[in-house]
Amino acid sequence: MEHIHDQSDPATQQHLQQLETSLHLQDVRADATRLDALIADDFYEFGVSGTVWTKHVVIDALRDESYSRREISDFKLTLLAADVALVTYRGHRFATEHRPAADSLRSSVWKLRGAHWQMLFHQGTVLP
Repeated sequence: MEHIHDQSDPATQQHLQQLETSLHLQDVRADATRLDALIADDFYEFGVSGTVWTKHVVIDALRDESYSRREISDFKLTLLAADVALVTYRGHRFATEHRPAADSLRSSVWKLRGAHWQMLFHQGTVLP
C-alpha cells in the first residue's frame, strides 16, 4: 500500500494534533459525549498491557480513571488516503501519587467521516 508522508497539509496535521491532544485532557477524558464524538463506533485499541479495548469499554474506563497530566511531542502525520490518516508521536505521562511517570510511543488511525475526523485505532508502547 502506497502512503504519503504529508508535510504539505499543515492544517490537517494541526487539526489532528489538536484532536489527539484533546484526548489527553482531563475534561475530555471524563466527558462521555465528547469521547463518543471523537472515537468511532468500530474503534479498538491495543493497550500496553496487551488488552484489546473497544469504544464503550474505553469510555467507561476513562470515567473512573485516576487522571495524570500528559504531553505530546514529535507528532507526525501520514495520510494513507484522502480520508484516512496515521498519526504517530511520543507521549509523556507525568507522575501522580497513584502512577509513576511514563514515556511511550503512540500511533492512531483517524478516519474522516462526513465533516469530522474520528479515531479508529490506537496503540501505545511504553518506553523503558
